[in-house]
Amino acid sequence: MRRSGRPSPWRRQDMDTPDSGGMTPLGRKTAETGINFTSTTRFSRGLTFIRTHTLFGQSPTRRIIPQTSLLQENADPQKIAFLLRKQWTLYSVTPMYKFSYGLKGTDQDQVAILVQIASRSQLPFENAEDKVVWSGWFCCISGDDLLESVPEDFTCLSLFLANGAESYTAIVGSWFQKTFDCYFSRLTISPLNLAWMAAMWTGCKVDSHMAATELVFSVPCIPQSLDISYAIHPEDAKALWDTVQKTPGEVTQEEVNLFMDCLYSHFHRHFKIHLSATRLVKVSTTIASAHCDGNIKILHSKHLIGVLTLLTELAISQIQ
Repeated sequence: MRRSGRPSPWRRQDMDTPDSGGMTPLGRKTAETGINFTSTTRFSRGLTFIRTHTLFGQSPTRRIIPQTSLLQENADPQKIAFLLRKQWTLYSVTPMYKFSYGLKGTDQDQVAILVQIASRSQLPFENAEDKVVWSGWFCCISGDDLLESVPEDFTCLSLFLANGAESYTAIVGSWFQKTFDCYFSRLTISPLNLAWMAAMWTGCKVDSHMAATELVFSVPCIPQSLDISYAIHPEDAKALWDTVQKTPGEVTQEEVNLFMDCLYSHFHRHFKIHLSATRLVKVSTTIASAHCDGNIKILHSKHLIGVLTLLTELAISQIQ
């Protein structure tokens, strides 16, 4: 539905709705479900995130690992915990026209919006609580590059994370698309960006127990594909990264390539298989796990802002 007849410059009218996780028309309501909109944690936009590329859509040559102190000081621990250890499906969202809920609290803050679908109990108890069956988060962490170019009437919450049935995602997405003249698209993760995640997350310092760094590679075969799982002991992976990384807190494409090449060489030496000829489809570390299909599970609260910053960059890149 258009607002005041004004078209959105980000609207993609020539594309059909996605087949998987796409947004279908909102055609029915049930008395058993309700949708709640909640303005949640304000993530500070003051966190430093430097990009050395000049245009989105191009792979950066260098990324700064964001600090998390401001998030830890200002955010509600319960809301952070809500994001952890759930499988979220990622979407990229174009700026929303005249979005009328949950705008910025101050010029320095960017608000994250929680949307939930709850199933109401049929039992005749006054204190019976609704059961949340689906959750979605809108956010735009350190998305300053796009925010500066967005017209006044538009709100940029470019990253959307959904947890629950795809049918509910389609209903919510369809309503937002019609109401705020925006477009949702499934956010997939390329092998290159998965390699970045493997390197960046392996290099993160954690106080708790570290899990193995696991890489999953897909080998196209007939009649069915074959997956190769490559697990590296966390101390070995961290030691390798420490020999590769030149500047603490900063990661370059050259360092990512060298890190992956070393892992490939080690695997070939033992199994005589060239992993460079396969396709990296999944990365799992202590910090988070991510799949090329656009599914992610965030595992460590200390590095939540860093994970969301990278995902926001990928979402914005897909928009432009």
